[in-house]
Amino acid sequence: MTDPQFPDTAPHGPEIDDCPPVDACARVLADAFARESATSWICGNSSAVKENWFDATLRAQATLPGSRRYTLAGHGGRPIAAAVLTPPRAPISPAAQAQWAARTLARCGPRSVQRTLRYLHLTEAGAPESAWTLEFIGVVPGAAGRGAGRRLLDRLLADTPATAGVFLTTADPGNVALYQHFGFVTLRHLSVGPLNVATMLRRRTSSP
Repeated sequence: MTDPQFPDTAPHGPEIDDCPPVDACARVLADAFARESATSWICGNSSAVKENWFDATLRAQATLPGSRRYTLAGHGGRPIAAAVLTPPRAPISPAAQAQWAARTLARCGPRSVQRTLRYLHLTEAGAPESAWTLEFIGVVPGAAGRGAGRRLLDRLLADTPATAGVFLTTADPGNVALYQHFGFVTLRHLSVGPLNVATMLRRRTSSP
């Protein structure tokens, strides 16, 4: 479920933070995904609900050993882009699942719980066993088109030791061509509620 917005060449700028706090990533992604179709289907149109959903989801993903978060700061040091990856076939523990469900139910409502689980059930089955999953990548609207997403994606692809590559899903047809530019190929198209979701994979092009 991604929203890259990175058609331009990345400028030189502040270093990427490869260990940012969860709440910083959640704020950036909620802003970046404000109009993204899958997140709106899950959360509705409330920006507060979306931020709460990202916060709960990223806290659950942070419990996975080896999970990764990145942010890229703009001028003044404020994060303008964020990305989250999870390791191959790393299930979230029952305790972390329960905490996610409780947080999401209390702060986002039952629809968000039900639709998240439905989305994951239909899309995760197609992930290759040894592939990492690019859960999210997004750029805040005011910084889109300036290369921040490109720079972040280049970094995380270089960092990820995935023998079967990197897997992602996107419900935005416009993102498919952007990911193809980075070597992703489409595996399947799935219907999830009203969404047409593409599952994509980028295989390794060289030995680790």
